[in-house]
Amino acid sequence: MSTATLLGVLLPVVPLVAGLAGLLLPPSPRGAAAGAGPARRVAVALGVTGAAGALALAGALLVTLDGPVEASTTWIDLGGLAVTLGVRLDGAAALVAVAVAAVALAVQVYSTGYLSGGPRVDVDHRYPPYAAQISLFTAAMLLVVVSGDLILLLVGWEVMGLCSYLLIAHDRRLPEAPAAAMKAFLVTRVGDVGFLLGIALLGVSAGSFRIADVLAHSHSTTTLTAACLLLLAGVAGKSAQFPLHTWLPDAMAGPTPISALIHAATMVAAGVYAVTRLWPLFEATPVALAVLGVMASVTLLLGALAATAQDDIKRVLAWSTVSQLGYMTGALAVGSPPAALFHLLTHAAFKALLFLAAGAVIHSLGTALMSRMGGLRRTMPVTFWCMLIGLGALAGVPPLSGFWSKEGVLAAAEGAALHGDGPSAAWVGWLVWIAGLVGVAVTAWYATRLLLRTFFHATRTPLAHPHDPPAVLRWPLLVLAVPAALLGLAGFPGWFSTQLQRTVPADPEAVSDLMPPDGLIHLTPAVLLPLALLLVGAGLAWVSWRRDSAADPATALGPLRPVLARAFRLDDVQHALVVRPTTALGRLARTADERVVDGAVTGTGRAARALGGGLGTLHRAALPRAVVAVLAGALLLGLAAVLIGGAA
Repeated sequence: MSTATLLGVLLPVVPLVAGLAGLLLPPSPRGAAAGAGPARRVAVALGVTGAAGALALAGALLVTLDGPVEASTTWIDLGGLAVTLGVRLDGAAALVAVAVAAVALAVQVYSTGYLSGGPRVDVDHRYPPYAAQISLFTAAMLLVVVSGDLILLLVGWEVMGLCSYLLIAHDRRLPEAPAAAMKAFLVTRVGDVGFLLGIALLGVSAGSFRIADVLAHSHSTTTLTAACLLLLAGVAGKSAQFPLHTWLPDAMAGPTPISALIHAATMVAAGVYAVTRLWPLFEATPVALAVLGVMASVTLLLGALAATAQDDIKRVLAWSTVSQLGYMTGALAVGSPPAALFHLLTHAAFKALLFLAAGAVIHSLGTALMSRMGGLRRTMPVTFWCMLIGLGALAGVPPLSGFWSKEGVLAAAEGAALHGDGPSAAWVGWLVWIAGLVGVAVTAWYATRLLLRTFFHATRTPLAHPHDPPAVLRWPLLVLAVPAALLGLAGFPGWFSTQLQRTVPADPEAVSDLMPPDGLIHLTPAVLLPLALLLVGAGLAWVSWRRDSAADPATALGPLRPVLARAFRLDDVQHALVVRPTTALGRLARTADERVVDGAVTGTGRAARALGGGLGTLHRAALPRAVVAVLAGALLLGLAAVLIGGAA
């Protein structure tokens, strides 16, 4: 076994062992002081060590990986249909693994302070299972990243769904948390049914679930189209694409570190990464790319517009995640997996930074509502500068990371629209490009609004002495601020860009010809258009705020504001078209089961009991009546015998 293969195998194993060990720890006593209790200290050590070990392994893999590596061994052979245990490693997998492990480590460290008490959060007694579930979540995502078999990938995919349910519902004192967890679980399960069927189709067609075999097999057009469309259902669920996006904003009921974990580099990134892993199949299926393009464009604009009218700071960031995922899937739809992966990596850095900075504000003030914030620039300077970097990267302000990765997506869409570059139709390129440009202006508007309402003007309501977070919360912010600001510069031609290959070359010694030779960044005069839109969006929010700094710039939306705040009421539509009919069908089935099935069984028993009771009553007749009945019966029998005998 080579060194790279060993590192790839150990990547998910280390956090898995830490998570399983953590599940054996008992919860801390209720009311225990922050940091008190041996179980909590062991849980902290296991969680941080597991994430740090995974980061060290991912870093070592990135450094030592000379080329694509594939290794597997047969696990199960079901009549010629092989399921293997193995890894499939390349530069892209190593980079994504580093991002996943880095965010997981930041979340583990941050959680030790965030869940140790505060105005809003004090759930320290359940910290051991919480830390263990984060480790299992990390292990599941890393399994998706390094897996060389579709069944193994599916295992990690489903474990992530289970862990997300547990983590979102962690603070059970919040009435909305269990409902949000259940919604996330059920909505993503809807997509996962399609994902499972798509994997089954590909595996049966290829005679193996090994990714290399599936990619090398010549599938029929019908099988390939059906499989890719079914896989997109799973992608829509995990990566919160329209129409299965509704679970993600509600998942904000979970602790803020969990929001950072889910939104940055793990669960929502899994769908995008899965498509890049199976890219040759999607590249050969224009229908699937067209569906993906429409889905991405709607998701991009829907998320951006919904973010403009939210008051909860976490919901603004949640809807921004939905929008940014639309950029990633849009890059895939126009045929540029490198641009999608590049934006995935920069988004992991700045979105984790934004959520943890928002968590610092919430931890200090005890509220997540921007209408109760203001004036925090002077009292929380470290948090302010970290939030400024994160929002600048989100909006695409040069030279921050988001500018370069978003420019790569827009350049790919422009090429597909104007020059027919890529495997998708030109109209898909136009759709993604126009949606992306509009998204730039809207993103700049709501990012500026968030910054102004939270950190400028004066405090709107009396709050208890806001202050920068303690060191255990502050250091993860400072560390994440570095890649959020500078990671985009790595997209210029060089070592980093050559790692984001679309596929593993057939010859390990060969250089992939699918990677653009000039890197991921293409600075042309066309970049002036998104920069102009950025200035327009930010300028409109600034002008509105300068006109009346005490008012919310969202008031300029007029009658659209309640519609956008409810995200075009798609949740209500989903409730009316799916939830209510399903609930009514369930009640009907229950009534039929209770009244018809159970009624037939219990009715038969009751009839038999009534008959037996009647016969019992007859047998309990008084003695004179019984004697008369016996004599009458004997007389009748004798008369019948005489009549029958005489006739004979």
